[in-house]
Amino acid sequence: MRIALALVGALLASGAVAAHHSYSAEFDADKPVKLTGVVTKVDWKNPHALFYIDVTDASGKVENWGWELASPTQLMRAGWTRNSMKVGDRVIVEGTLARDGTNHANTKAVVLESTGKRLFAASSQGETP
Repeated sequence: MRIALALVGALLASGAVAAHHSYSAEFDADKPVKLTGVVTKVDWKNPHALFYIDVTDASGKVENWGWELASPTQLMRAGWTRNSMKVGDRVIVEGTLARDGTNHANTKAVVLESTGKRLFAASSQGETP
């Protein structure tokens, strides 16, 4: 029984480790991106908070982009709350593109278009306000 519990614990721990990644393994610091869009979803969770925006290009095509933030604890230290950014907010986001070419990026800063307030992302890249 103890061996079975130890195996289950090891499997669960390995999944948590595998889910976390280094910044440089997933994102390319040499590929900055700045996009404007409307927030469609905010996931305030560990190990990284995430949010999604719909971005409309010049031809009218809408693409959904996923943006990675730091952990909720790091975001709160940088001045965020769960309500800092809400679904429907129009935002300008600066960050770095994913290495795999998907619509995914690591966030450096978010500007709330309605107020001009700049929220630093406490990025896993190590950026600080």
